[in-house]
Amino acid sequence: MMPRRKWVWVAVGGAAVVASGYAAYRQYSRTRPIPAIELVSKLPPDATTVIYVDLAALRQSPLLAGLRAFAPSAQTEKEYADFVRDSGFDFERDLDRAAIALVDGSTARVAYALVEGRFDRERIPALALKSGKKQKQGGYEVFTTVVSGEERPVTFVFLNKGRIALTNGPDLEPMLAPSNKTPAREELAERVKRLAGSPVFFILRPSGAAVSGLATWPWLPRGIRSEQITALVAQLQWISIAARPDGERTKMVLEGESLSEDAMRQLASTLESLLLAARMALDDPKVRARMDPNEYAALADLLKTAEVMRLDRGETKSVRLILSVGPELLATLLRRPTQTPAEAPSEAHGKKTGAAGKRSKK
Repeated sequence: MMPRRKWVWVAVGGAAVVASGYAAYRQYSRTRPIPAIELVSKLPPDATTVIYVDLAALRQSPLLAGLRAFAPSAQTEKEYADFVRDSGFDFERDLDRAAIALVDGSTARVAYALVEGRFDRERIPALALKSGKKQKQGGYEVFTTVVSGEERPVTFVFLNKGRIALTNGPDLEPMLAPSNKTPAREELAERVKRLAGSPVFFILRPSGAAVSGLATWPWLPRGIRSEQITALVAQLQWISIAARPDGERTKMVLEGESLSEDAMRQLASTLESLLLAARMALDDPKVRARMDPNEYAALADLLKTAEVMRLDRGETKSVRLILSVGPELLATLLRRPTQTPAEAPSEAHGKKTGAAGKRSKK
C-alpha cells in the first residue's frame, strides 16, 4: 500500500503546483473584451474538455521560471530548435493565449484550438508546405501538414495577423462557421464567465472513460472506496478548475455541478473525509519525523486552509473544494528530491537484500 506521506503529496501537491502558477493573474478592464470569453465562444460547444491558458499573464510572474523546473527545456532539443529557426515562432516567447477544445468523436478524440500571439505569415506557411498542402475554405487559405510525433495531420488557418485556428480533425468547419446560439454553447459560456478572471482554467464534462478511470486510483486512503468517487463523479454534469491571486497566496477552486442534491451532499462528505484523512496522516508522529520541516509546514498550511462548500444555483447544485496556496508550498516542492527517503535506493536495496537473505536461508 502507498505510504500515507506519499499519497498526501499525490492528492494535494500536484494541484498546488498548478495553482501557484496562477499568481500572474492580470485583471482586464471592463471596457475591453475579455480574451477568455471571446476565444472559448468560438470553440465547438460540444467539447468534453475546454482548456484556457493566458501565457502573456503568466509570463509576468517570476513563478513561471520556477515551474519550468518541472519540465525539460524544449530549447535543448534539436528538432524544436530547427522548428524555431525555420518558422520564427517560439512557443514560450511568442504564444500569448490558447483556448483548446477536446471533442469525443465516433472513432477518436479531436482537438480544436485558437491561439493568439506573434506569427510569421510567410515562414510558417512555407514550413507547413514542405510536408503538406494548401486549399481554399470559406475565403481562407487553409494549410494541412504533418507534425512530428503526431499520428494525424494538423490543419490550420490564419484568421488574422495574430490569431490561428487549428485542429487534428478532418477540417476546421466547426470553428469557421458562425457561432450560433445553442443550449450547449450558452451552458459553456455561463461557466466561462465564472472563470474568465483566471489566466488558466479547465472545464470538463465527465465522460464514461474518465469516470471509469477513477476506479484505478491507488492513492485513496482507507475508508474511502474508489467506487464511491466513481459513482459520485458519474452524476456530475460539469467539473471546473480555476484559481485567482489572494494577496501573496493563490486561491484554487475545484467545483463539481450536478442536478442531484443528494449526490452533492455525498460528494461534500467524501471530500471532507479526504481532508480529514490527510490531516490525520500529517499528525502521525512517524510521518512527521520522516518529513522535512519546511515540507511539513507547507502541507499543514495548505490543509489548514482547505474548505469544502456547497452551492445551490437553482437547477444545479455544486460542491467546491477551496485551497489557499502559499508561496512556501511551491518553494518546498521545488526543493524536494526526486525520491523520498522512504524510496531511497539504499533502503530499497537493503530490503531486497534482506529478503533474498531470508530466502537463501530457507
